[in-house]
Amino acid sequence: MTEEIFRMSSHRPYLLRALVEWINDNGMTPHLMVDAGVPGVQVPASAIKEERVVLNIAERAVVGLHIDNEYVSFTARFGGTSFPVNVPIAAVLAVYARETGQGMALPDDIPGTESLPGDDDDTPPPSAPEPPAAGKRPFLRVVK
Repeated sequence: MTEEIFRMSSHRPYLLRALVEWINDNGMTPHLMVDAGVPGVQVPASAIKEERVVLNIAERAVVGLHIDNEYVSFTARFGGTSFPVNVPIAAVLAVYARETGQGMALPDDIPGTESLPGDDDDTPPPSAPEPPAAGKRPFLRVVK
């Protein structure tokens, strides 16, 4: 009997898009907290504080906001100068509403998700955790 390994795409971009939509629907201003040390992060060096950058991604603050399964990209003004911004989804630590602080730290990917682009490791992912017993909630690790 062979065991099939099912690979799913990362859940992080879906959560990010849903949270941004929720914040916008409530008339608030979505902000991203980004780990600027992750390879592929493209932001002005002057915006980085302690290896983090907070980005206002409200429609009125950016041009061409695009959130796909790999990157968040847009053009924004920093110190009066227009700058293209690219942030790998893996670098997004949290999304929250500026006005209330409500939002979410994005959890790490779960075992069995697709690897990052350029990852040539063909090793199968670790076995998925056992489903929770009836009536028990699954454990989710939150990144702070």
